[in-house]
Amino acid sequence: MGERNASSFGFISRNFLFFLLAITSILFSLSWFFVLRSTGSPHFVDHSLLSNSAPPSIIDNGSSKESKPKSLDHVKNSVQEEELPQKKKDIKCNKNKKGVLKVYMYDLPPQFHFELLDWKSQGGSVWPDIRTRIPHYPGGLNLQHSIEYWLTLDLLASELPDNPSACGAIRVHNSSGADIIFVPFFSSLSYNKYSKKSPQKNKINNKVLQEKVVRFVTSQEEWKRSGGRDHLIVAHHPNSMLDARTKLWPAMFILADFGRYPPHIANVDKDVIAPYKHMVKSYVNDTSEFDSRPILLYFQGAIYRKDGGSVRHELFYLLKDEKDVHFSFGSVQKNGIHQASQGMHSSKFCLNIAGDTPSSNRLFDAIASHCVPVIISDEIELPYEDILDYSEFCIFVRTSDAVKENFLINLVRNIKKDEWTHMRDRLKEVQRFFEFQFPSKEGDAVQMIWQAVARKVPAMRRNIHKSRRFSRTVTGKEEGLKLIPSQPNFW
Repeated sequence: MGERNASSFGFISRNFLFFLLAITSILFSLSWFFVLRSTGSPHFVDHSLLSNSAPPSIIDNGSSKESKPKSLDHVKNSVQEEELPQKKKDIKCNKNKKGVLKVYMYDLPPQFHFELLDWKSQGGSVWPDIRTRIPHYPGGLNLQHSIEYWLTLDLLASELPDNPSACGAIRVHNSSGADIIFVPFFSSLSYNKYSKKSPQKNKINNKVLQEKVVRFVTSQEEWKRSGGRDHLIVAHHPNSMLDARTKLWPAMFILADFGRYPPHIANVDKDVIAPYKHMVKSYVNDTSEFDSRPILLYFQGAIYRKDGGSVRHELFYLLKDEKDVHFSFGSVQKNGIHQASQGMHSSKFCLNIAGDTPSSNRLFDAIASHCVPVIISDEIELPYEDILDYSEFCIFVRTSDAVKENFLINLVRNIKKDEWTHMRDRLKEVQRFFEFQFPSKEGDAVQMIWQAVARKVPAMRRNIHKSRRFSRTVTGKEEGLKLIPSQPNFW
């Protein structure tokens, strides 16, 4: 009997020890799961945006009839019809949410923004009621530099109780609690509409608007408080803000490239590069393969350009007789955009060659077409390149190599089906980062630009804080000590 009890006791002890060991293992695994989960990404960098996911459907303000929303309800319905899986209704933007960029936007008079779209203010309102009607942005080449329009709409939407947009940035009305101060001047559209002198006026209207913006902004307490370092100004067209940029240079600019800027006014450390809005149609439901795209290399655009763009006509003479290369003059006139869409959708590789400036819309047309970009532009700067590796889906060729006989055509011909397919698949994954739309969606161009701005904020704050080290200088005089403010040291 005693032996049987002892045996039973040993059996129970072994079971208890096994049970205790199992519980301990489970708890240990859970503890590591929560530790790893808590050590996430840096505050402003949402690396989940770089996951392999399909591009969103595009609701934009382009040239097609179905993409000209007249009211917010119409836009929201369109999005809901196309995006069934995720339903995030009644979720408001929370300014205290981690990672949300807090933006103070000046209430500039309408003549600087939506009046340029022929919107008329009702009852003295500065902003349109986007719940009832969204002012339409003019089409054609105007659209490629429309970045300020999309950012402004996104900030206005962030104030709605049922905000339909993603919450990368939110408008706040207390500038002291803001991360950045946004100047809502539609500078690219101002240049496109008013850069020529009117016969009735002595001054170009675009210059007049720039002068007014400079006077307004530099007179604000927010500008004086930081010397303008925490201000955000969009000047995406290379010729926009030509006069004002020399006076507002301490601010952070959103630009297409640095081609027409001296480095003390704009540089990669201070400013943000944003994509162009592509002009060709996005290649929706693309089932094409390597062998079903008959054109090897595609270029259509202006061939004779000045400055760094002179390489275009050299390449034209090198490539014009290659049977599977399309290299021809083209423009937006005479159905040019439709022709470019068809051509790029039928091509394996698309040339993006420097023009009058290092960048062009052609790169983003190629991305939207899933046509592997071949970039020949030594001075180009690319959007989000601090978190996005363009070598995964683009081919870069130095200009000096590209103009060597047979160099470029041999390079492209030697890229085989598997390598091209891998790059094409990556293009499909990153395409959404370059799509402008309203309402904005997680990971689209609007949200990626806000994140790029947010990643500049810590360095911007550091520079503001450093400039205040000697904001007061103690000077000894016979009548006693006197405190006088010192001049800020910009950058």
